[in-house]
Amino acid sequence: MQIFVTKGYQEMSEAAADMIVDLVEEKPGCVLGLATGSTPEGLYAEIAKRRAAEDIDFSRVATFNLDEYRGLPADHEQSYHYFMQKHLFSKINVRPENTHVPNGANPDAQAACDAYEASILLAGGVDLQLLGLGHNGHIGFNEPAPEFPKETHCVDLTESTINANSRLFDSADEVPRQAYTMGIGTIMAAKQVLIVVSGEDKAQIVRDAFFGPVTPEVPASILQFHPNAVAIVDEAAFSLCGDLADEGCGCGDPDCDCDHDHEHGEGCGCHE
Repeated sequence: MQIFVTKGYQEMSEAAADMIVDLVEEKPGCVLGLATGSTPEGLYAEIAKRRAAEDIDFSRVATFNLDEYRGLPADHEQSYHYFMQKHLFSKINVRPENTHVPNGANPDAQAACDAYEASILLAGGVDLQLLGLGHNGHIGFNEPAPEFPKETHCVDLTESTINANSRLFDSADEVPRQAYTMGIGTIMAAKQVLIVVSGEDKAQIVRDAFFGPVTPEVPASILQFHPNAVAIVDEAAFSLCGDLADEGCGCGDPDCDCDHDHEHGEGCGCHE
């Protein structure tokens, strides 16, 4: 895993947007895996800004979101379909038929999940999968568990996740208790994974997920085994990892070509 440390949230968002925009320009028909939540809002705003300023073409891009609450229709204000429309899809020229979010309104969980998994395979798989990181290490809605789930499935949300998301609802009682989510196997099948993390409250889980043992009790830890995983984290989120990344120069610039006096190693921000 390559880890790049940025000064703050804005710099993290800009660096992540760079990766996504570069891929779209290099491969106009690429397949993007997208995420929701507060962390990617900044990078979506940055992508929208660049679309307006540079006329970046998303008309051939296909997107697949990680997850959706079970029981929420697409037009519900807290659905992830609604979130994506508000923060990204309405601001770029992606074709509506090319955007995909699990169908939370489908009460048949197995059918909904099987159909979503089949759609990803039909599209040729995901070129770049964007991820956020939950406080308990979840990616998508893959919660800590005895084993890593493979494919898109229905999951029972943990109390910590329900409580974390309750700020978006009138009360915790209104937060759905289940969701449809890509499985760990689906995420790991992406050609490249990009995980963005911000804030001091994520510092412990960044240490556990990126430097601790690989275990389904910390779902994001599996990313250590991905052959092309990139983490962009701000200084606050990386604040508990300094002793584990002493070999790196710590400049945090994804485009760095510096000649600092250090041994290149895991956690290093330089390009060799």
